[in-house]
Amino acid sequence: MASTVRVAAAQMTSINDLSFNFTTCSRLVKEAAAAGAKLLCFPENFSYVGAKSGDSLSIAEPLDGPIMTKYRSLAKESNIWLSLGGFQETGSDDSHLRNTHVLIDDSGDIRSTYRKMHLFDVDVPGGAVYKESSFTEAGEQIAAVETPFGVLGLTVCYDLRFPELYQRLRFDGGAQVLLVPAAFTTVTGEAHWEILLRARAIETQCYVIAAAQGEKHSEKRESYGDSLIIDPWGKVVGRLSDRISTGIAVADIDFELIDSVRSKMPISQHRKPAEFWRSASSSL
Repeated sequence: MASTVRVAAAQMTSINDLSFNFTTCSRLVKEAAAAGAKLLCFPENFSYVGAKSGDSLSIAEPLDGPIMTKYRSLAKESNIWLSLGGFQETGSDDSHLRNTHVLIDDSGDIRSTYRKMHLFDVDVPGGAVYKESSFTEAGEQIAAVETPFGVLGLTVCYDLRFPELYQRLRFDGGAQVLLVPAAFTTVTGEAHWEILLRARAIETQCYVIAAAQGEKHSEKRESYGDSLIIDPWGKVVGRLSDRISTGIAVADIDFELIDSVRSKMPISQHRKPAEFWRSASSSL
């Protein structure tokens, strides 16, 4: 494995038009490939954002369906890995889908999948009420996969607020790079987006690649944007100049930096095992 490898995080405004969104993704793939990126990460709901909650059920399909097949072909034709976070995969019944993060290699093969565990059932202060669980079924398995870009830990959007998942990916799964495709609301994004991402990078000593939806998708839905790439010390190393514009942020994953940060502050050696916490909490 080379000591550095170039990656990119996409930023876009998906709408309720599959063809329009695929055209945008294709253009961003070309930009990333021209910039020398070997991995391009797309945001949650890259292929489709409905005009209202639950609309995505109408276009949900299996991973071997025509929508994902087009993106697999795009990866193969462009000789680039794609992180497709938040694909609307068919669920176990007609009234639910899975919010699935799909990792595709440069041959167009699906290397890993992760179904979003933490569903966004939230009354946003000063914003709207969301009930993702009304049409989405939660996943139950974490996903960490070896790649030319290190061990990738796959997550989706609201997962970001649950650090234990990222701890598991780092300390049990061996993750070196954490992927966080998202469509944060403008309210929560302004308050917490960058803070949470930098915290996850610092506490796991991993790179974080956070591809974001931005701007207005419809009259009723708007996303915060601000796609970021963050190093294991918590420094932002990739960011678009415009928080909501369509484009890519590019940075190099430096494996020597990961090793250096982890050796100089060896938190993997200092952290307490699960047995310790069970004993320490017995008096609570």
